[in-house]
Amino acid sequence: MTEAVSENSEVTVLLVDDNPQNLKVLYETLKDKGYRLLIANEGEKALDLASRHQPEVILLDIMMPEMDGYEVCSRLKSDPATADCAVVFLSALDDLQAKVKGFSLGGADYISKPFQSQEVIARVKTHAQVIRLERELQARNRELQGDQTRILNSISEGIYGLDENGVIEFANPAAATIMGCPVDELVGRSFFETHFATACDGTDGLPARATCEKGIAENQRDIRMRRIDGSCFPAEYRSTPKLDNGELHGAVVVFRDVTIELENEAELEAARALVQEQRDQLAHASRLTTMGEMAAGFAHEINQPLTAITNYARVSKRMMAKESPDLELLGETLDKIEAQSHRASEIIRRIRSFMKKPATGKEVISVPTLLEDTRQFAEVDMRNNEGGIALSVPDGLPDVAADPIQVQQVALNLIRNALEATRSADASDPVEVSARVVSTGCVRIEVRDHGIGLPPDAEEKLFLPFYTTKSEGMGIGLATCRSLIQAQGGDIGFERPDSGGALFFFTLPAVGAEGESVCEVSQSLPAGDS
Repeated sequence: MTEAVSENSEVTVLLVDDNPQNLKVLYETLKDKGYRLLIANEGEKALDLASRHQPEVILLDIMMPEMDGYEVCSRLKSDPATADCAVVFLSALDDLQAKVKGFSLGGADYISKPFQSQEVIARVKTHAQVIRLERELQARNRELQGDQTRILNSISEGIYGLDENGVIEFANPAAATIMGCPVDELVGRSFFETHFATACDGTDGLPARATCEKGIAENQRDIRMRRIDGSCFPAEYRSTPKLDNGELHGAVVVFRDVTIELENEAELEAARALVQEQRDQLAHASRLTTMGEMAAGFAHEINQPLTAITNYARVSKRMMAKESPDLELLGETLDKIEAQSHRASEIIRRIRSFMKKPATGKEVISVPTLLEDTRQFAEVDMRNNEGGIALSVPDGLPDVAADPIQVQQVALNLIRNALEATRSADASDPVEVSARVVSTGCVRIEVRDHGIGLPPDAEEKLFLPFYTTKSEGMGIGLATCRSLIQAQGGDIGFERPDSGGALFFFTLPAVGAEGESVCEVSQSLPAGDS
């Protein structure tokens, strides 16, 4: 799939992702920003488009079949025609190693999925400006030095021209403004000694040093740069080697003050934390609603052992009133009282566990134990729906890393829905609950009913908030389930078995013998994927 839009656009942006939905979101995000957009859904097409159009910015998905984003980036950087493109990785793998690998291959930036539209727009704008500027500078340097000065004076980012020793040969007005001194006071100074306190220690890892000495392009964000007056600020910089007929003559450094940007990111992170807190509160409210629906059944279930305890206590009193009580029979009766009290206590324990708010963080959970507890919890619904639950869990199933309360909430919701669907179809087969390890190393838990199946438009609507197929439903159950499972790092979806009914599933990260996750978790599946 390829598509070009706005042929006269000044900046070209290549979008690469094997997921059509992700491509659509990126396209809709950038289509009105004045860019010329190119689209590719796999690595070879991306390389072909990049070679023909030399885009300024490439938004590149990491997890793609056949050729992943790392290989695409490596091949882009090895081709002189595309080596200077700003590659911005897109991935759900929001970990340090993934980022380090991407940057080591020449990536310019990294955006974690699910991405925010404002973040994508801001980063594309920044990298497009930088790449466009670098290309214009290289062309102008070969034509006329005066054009170079005019361009440098017209932009807001600070720019330095360094020789191979890191001495500042030129600086634009923006650099002088950021650094708080005239341009002529910057020229002739050592870039490293002027702006980095560790330069006196002879640190090899100073920004832009590898570019000046070895011709290695660099890009870093949130480094501390020092002004002439000694004050410091967080900065983002990009250094590109100055080459003339293949000979290295120093570097061009483009930098900007990111103080406000970092503050905005901190505010965004606080907003995300608030959203997560609100999601937790909604999940807790959902559990309260579930408990209210099941209250009558649990009252009956607790009343049974309490009634038995009362009867056994009366029998014990009559036995003790005899002149020669049967102590052995009395002991057996007291044992029955103890057993019934444990039964009532276990019912109350399950209710309290389900009702409490989950603790922060995940635990290592035994899937068979969790599903058996959930099955016992659903006994009230089994009686109300005149149905049954068949639990099938293989031996040796690995543990999972998740919040047990939230996972039980999801499992119970799916089981209750399955029992209701089966009863509505007048089917006598039990609801089938099973678990297995899938190819990614995750544990997949399935709940299958024997109802009438799902509506044709289920893919688009079923997991949306406030959509429901029940006459008295509120439509928050499955939407909450999706949020809870995604928070655990898993996927959720459904299938339509050939024999009828519906099969809902969710996956959770499995843990190995050392307690570390062995699950290759990808972006959460949209409803209907398997």
